[in-house]
Amino acid sequence: MNFPADVRYTKDHEWIRLEGTTATIGVTDFAQHELGDIVYIDINTTGKTLAAEEIFGTVEAVKTVSDLFLPVAGTISEVNPLLEKQPELVNTDPYGDGWMVKVTLTDPASVDALMTSEAYAAMVG
Repeated sequence: MNFPADVRYTKDHEWIRLEGTTATIGVTDFAQHELGDIVYIDINTTGKTLAAEEIFGTVEAVKTVSDLFLPVAGTISEVNPLLEKQPELVNTDPYGDGWMVKVTLTDPASVDALMTSEAYAAMVG
């Protein structure tokens, strides 16, 4: 499994990479592995302001459909346009081209409360 040190992690298996007041969010390598082949991403929250842990979309895999939870409060500013035609990017490059949304954060410091790569790796065992 891949757990990059430059991102923070949630108990719901999302990752977040902070760049100023903008965060890029996706699902972890562990999550995509558990889901299996991802066939569809449904995110229709662009422009909406959501609280931490609110659902911002869903991911559909061959085996299941799972909700996507926003790790921290903010406004969804962009959805990854590549995922509409290539949802499998979440499987092949979860921390790169498989990112899901960009968010303008309400409180960028709130990212510090999320798990480090070491803590997340310990959680998923």
